[in-house]
Amino acid sequence: MARQLLDHVRVHKLLLSLQSAYRAQHSTDTAVLKVLSDILTAADRSDLLMLTLLDLSVAFDTVDHPILLRHLMTSHGINCVAHSWISSYLANRTQYVCCSGSRSTPLPVFCGVPQGSVLGPILFLLYTADLVQLVESFQLYTHFYTDEIEIYGFCRPGYTDNFRKCVADCVAAIADWMRSNRLQLNASKTDVLWCTSARRQSQLPSDLLAVGSDLVSPLRCVRDLGIFIDADLTMRTQVSQTCSKCFAAFRQLRSIR
Repeated sequence: MARQLLDHVRVHKLLLSLQSAYRAQHSTDTAVLKVLSDILTAADRSDLLMLTLLDLSVAFDTVDHPILLRHLMTSHGINCVAHSWISSYLANRTQYVCCSGSRSTPLPVFCGVPQGSVLGPILFLLYTADLVQLVESFQLYTHFYTDEIEIYGFCRPGYTDNFRKCVADCVAAIADWMRSNRLQLNASKTDVLWCTSARRQSQLPSDLLAVGSDLVSPLRCVRDLGIFIDADLTMRTQVSQTCSKCFAAFRQLRSIR
């Protein structure tokens, strides 16, 4: 079923190349390289770039089954027998808690995709696929990796206020979409980074960005899919972290010997 579903998605180009998770020849490496390439290109033009990393709270567990089935039919053309099969696959599931050999009373599960399953991640990607067009409607760029959403764009140094408002409006629209689809942004894990070349660091603003009802301060360094990105684009933090881990591994190996 997973192979047929992925074939359908690929043939009809229903899943954009901006989603890198659970797809052949797409990985964290290709996602980070794409975003970093766009950032460095903007820096070469002397633009300022704002990178916003959004995180969803327990995303896989809050997928609404009726909404998912509606998305599959209206947005992805999955109907008839295939639609009925997926509906049956999601229905009549239960869950319980096991502690010290004792199990609680099983309760029905009305939302979420089965984690650890083959179909679960694919269904989640199709559930959130409409977000790409939403971000692009604000003339911003995006890249997705499962439930991690990267939003970024560029502006000239004198237009940071208007650009920040555009990003805030986009984040607000995403939050509205999330609420209407039973998902929720996690403001505590949302990071914002203004970046440009080292000689233009004085032009970077420090204003807060609204994420729902919270305000997020720009950072000097963020971790994006395991890679540290500095505001001055030197990758100094990434090199330092990598060297520290290599040195620690070397010391541990010597102690074993």
